[in-house]
Amino acid sequence: MQRRSMLRAAAALPFLSMAPERATAVNQKLSRLRPGDEGWPSITDWDRLNRQVGGRLLKVTSPVSDCVGSPDAARIAETFGKLANPYYLGDEAGLTQALGWVDAWTSEPSAYAVAAETTEDVVAAVNFAREHRLRLIVKGGGHGYQGTSNAAGSLLIWTRRMKAIAVHDAFIARGCEGRHAAVPAVTIAAGALWGQAYDTVASQAGRYVQGGGCLTVGVAGLVQGGGFGPFSKAYGMAAASLIEAEIVTADGKARIANACTDPELFWAIKGGGGGSFGVVTKLTLRTHEFPAFFGAVFATIKASSAEAFRRLIAKTIAFYGESLFNPHWGEQIAFRPNHEINIGMVFQGLDQGGAEKIWRPYFEWVKGAPQDFSMAGEPVIMAAPARDFWRPQFLKQLPGLVLADDRPQAPEGNIFWASNKEEAGQVLYGYQSSWIAAAFLAGERRERLADALFRAALHWSVSLHFNKGLAGAPAAAIEAARDTAMNPKVLDAAALAIIGANGPPAYPGVPGREPDVEQARREAAAVARAMQELRSLMPDAGSYVSESDFFEKDWQTSFWGANYARLRAAKEMYDPEGLFIVHHGVGSEGWSADGFTRSG
Repeated sequence: MQRRSMLRAAAALPFLSMAPERATAVNQKLSRLRPGDEGWPSITDWDRLNRQVGGRLLKVTSPVSDCVGSPDAARIAETFGKLANPYYLGDEAGLTQALGWVDAWTSEPSAYAVAAETTEDVVAAVNFAREHRLRLIVKGGGHGYQGTSNAAGSLLIWTRRMKAIAVHDAFIARGCEGRHAAVPAVTIAAGALWGQAYDTVASQAGRYVQGGGCLTVGVAGLVQGGGFGPFSKAYGMAAASLIEAEIVTADGKARIANACTDPELFWAIKGGGGGSFGVVTKLTLRTHEFPAFFGAVFATIKASSAEAFRRLIAKTIAFYGESLFNPHWGEQIAFRPNHEINIGMVFQGLDQGGAEKIWRPYFEWVKGAPQDFSMAGEPVIMAAPARDFWRPQFLKQLPGLVLADDRPQAPEGNIFWASNKEEAGQVLYGYQSSWIAAAFLAGERRERLADALFRAALHWSVSLHFNKGLAGAPAAAIEAARDTAMNPKVLDAAALAIIGANGPPAYPGVPGREPDVEQARREAAAVARAMQELRSLMPDAGSYVSESDFFEKDWQTSFWGANYARLRAAKEMYDPEGLFIVHHGVGSEGWSADGFTRSG
């Protein structure tokens, strides 16, 4: 075991070339203890915590890191074969949905985890971490590109088992009686996934709750990051639908935060980033009436030349601005280096005939120039009754759309989008995002945007996520978003441009499964060149905290703009000692990169 631990530590060095030097017990600046440090909790201390949390304290291991240096090829193949299942990843305390980011971070298990099932479990874990000066990490769904839900040598509060969902016909936040009207709502525990939430709210109440696009994303983390989903152009951000949250703060107090009680804390968790202000244990979100139909449009178009590709991009941007820039439409269009456009849009409030009518002129224009454009089959336009759209039994009937959790005795409702399979267990190479202002959808600026997209796509694929950006949404959705901690630039953004590169599941030191560091760095450089083409138009556009560059410069302004000063004040109010520190989270500039040592 000692040899394997040494191999694992040595193997991680090339993958984490920017990792900070490890602090020791003699370092007087040490703020958080590691295993082996003087003062680390004794076995008796851990046993006491275990009794407090009803036996739900786990000694954490990772199936992947346990393969480091292993000569057992069959065992490695079996372990890595499981990583294509996001439910498997989420149900392992020692794993995250991504295995790391080359030159940034590697997924590593905590020393211990409290597999919380109650708010009291969370309170006990927070108090224990504070009293023993431990690095504290929170994980629900385990999604995230920044590595914020893992840290070696930490205590993990794992909320995966907190899955209760309760639908309300009329809900008023505590302390708001007589001030706010009752509204239909749903209360969701922190460990629930969005696929479960959608299905429950639809089946029990015949209503819709605004959440994320990926079915396996955790509810709590998405809301704290702001929260965009396929239909955000109609219903706004998940954070803006938040009515009330239960959150355990650094002092071990379980608070009910809403607009009437702890209003600054309530505002901060509406887009201020997960893991910075406390452990959210449950959230109550406003629900919405269903439209008659939800639907989707899929198409792939290839241009025969660079000149034709430039015209195709310009036509597509013009078509979006003139016909799709409204609350009906969301999701994305990708522009690829092989002169190809991939369309994957969704719609609400239209039937199939209505959607086909809108798209007909665009597809006729494409088909009218066969010498310039070809299509990979006929475009797919489909609509379905809105109440069926999230129902697993319905989605399984549609060929190739979803995949199921393939583990024995897995719940029947455990499904995920087939397009998400390559993301399960991925290693990130580069990932950047930028808001695209709505002003670039018209006039001379539209041509400049088309030119920039063309140049960017010569370097790497660029996706415009039109549902991530609130310009074009109803006035009420925009006003609700204005009262969140999000960067105000999102209010005027028509889309979020995302450029990313990733590789298959890999881990340093695992024979035959090492990350390709050289390829990763080449592709990260291409991502940066592509994004620079867009940022030349909008150098101060800002970025989305939940989908952003690990190496983001001036991240405080990029993620939160003018709201950062207020967020920092809230951090000082509720967590002055920095118990909750995550990479590029509020207040993290006062800590070392690994979150263990105060740097200022």
